[in-house]
Order: sequence, then structure tokens, then C-alpha cells
Amino acid sequence: MPTWNAEQYLKFGDERTQPCRDLVARVNLDSPRRIIDLGCGPGNSTAVVARRWPEADITGLDSSAEMIDAARLQQPARHWIVGDIEQWSRKDGESFDLVFSNAALQWVSEHDEILPRLLGRVSSGGALAFQIPGNYDGPAHRLMRELAASSAWRTWFPEGSIREWFSQEFPFYYDVLAPNCARLDLWLTDYIHILPNAQAIVEWYKGTGLRPFLDLLPEEKRASFMADYLELIRTAFPPQPDSKVLFPFRRLFAIAYR
Repeated sequence: MPTWNAEQYLKFGDERTQPCRDLVARVNLDSPRRIIDLGCGPGNSTAVVARRWPEADITGLDSSAEMIDAARLQQPARHWIVGDIEQWSRKDGESFDLVFSNAALQWVSEHDEILPRLLGRVSSGGALAFQIPGNYDGPAHRLMRELAASSAWRTWFPEGSIREWFSQEFPFYYDVLAPNCARLDLWLTDYIHILPNAQAIVEWYKGTGLRPFLDLLPEEKRASFMADYLELIRTAFPPQPDSKVLFPFRRLFAIAYR
């Protein structure tokens, strides 16, 4: 897994949390008693879930000990687990009224296998709810791959070495989830983030999408890679008349009810 930095991730905490708020608002459960937040990061998504259902017993799980430490510092009364989503899905264990995941399942492969397993951990009458980035082929992410494959950088990124997002289109998630649930909601949202400049897009991805690339580089090469990436981003995202940059970000949402 890529390495994570809670402080870097939360530089755009409000923008990253808005899709979580939107997902929570659409979950049609009155009072789930037990909830698990998979890939909870520094706890910002868990806090949103807790505001919607303050009486629920909520557990947060994340593979990053640093993220869990940050979450525990802010919300010491909750249950926090350092763990892997894929491994958790394979364990025989307790069920939850809501299995929730905000922008984490894109780092887990084989969605056709893991999603039915996650749904199997949902109590009768409960739900599996998740959102993932849906812009794998968007310009900002595509430019990372093109830069890594360029003559200047390809020696640092052998084929198959980059841990990238796993995401599919709507029909895939319908086919995987619909046979295993009583009701399924699927939707896309295009968020238009207004950022101060192109550098802010690079800062955004330093907390997420750039991590697998940067982790493969020695420390002394990372600034140079990001500088080359910034030049590509400046071309792809020209400033508005007021110097701000519009950064579209598509996300895919699913809620499957048992």
C-alpha cells in the first residue's frame, strides 16, 4: 500500500469530506446500531457518520497507523483498528448495520470478489455504502501515468510497479451488487473544486494519487518529479481570469441494501 500522511491529506479536508457528507445523506437507515468505516483515514469520514447517527457504536479501520493515530487523537472515544480492508473482508466476524467506505476501495483490487464479501458482513436490513473516485482517465491522473512512462522517468517505474486505483464503470457495479442485495442505488457526481492555482492540484494529489509514484522514487528525485508534473498540470488546467483554477473531480457512489 502507498504511504500516507494525515496532515497532507487534510490540506483539502473540506473538499475531501463533501462526498462523504453526500453519501451519508443518501443512506436510508433510521438508526443503525453498529457501523464500521473502512479506510477511515484520519477520522474525517467517521466524524460525518457519527453526526448523522450519534447513538451508533462506530468503528474505524485503516491500514495506516499514522492515520489511525490522528483519528484516535481527535475522537478518543471511538473504536479504531489498524487493518487491511481486503483481509478484514475475508474474516468470519460480527456483522454491521452499515458497512461504510469513503474514497478507500479504489486501493483494493478485485471488486467483483470483495464487494459481495463486504455485503455479507451487513446485517439484514442494513446497507453497504461506498464512494470511490471515478476519474481514473481524467487529465490529472492520466498525466501522472504519462509522466512516469516518459523517457526521463520510465527507468524508475518498471512495468507493473505502480499501485494505482481500481475502479470500474456503472454496469460493473450493478452486475456485482444487484444479485446480492434487495435494493441498489448508484450515481455519479462531478465536483468542481475551485483551487487557488495549479500548484494546489499537485498538493491535492500528494495526499492521494501521487503517493504510489512518489513512494517508488528516492527522496532526492521526488521534488523533480513533482516539478515536471506541475508543468503538465499548468497546461491542462489554465487559470481563470481571476487566477483561480477549476479542478473537476468525478466520484462514483453506491448503496446496496440487504
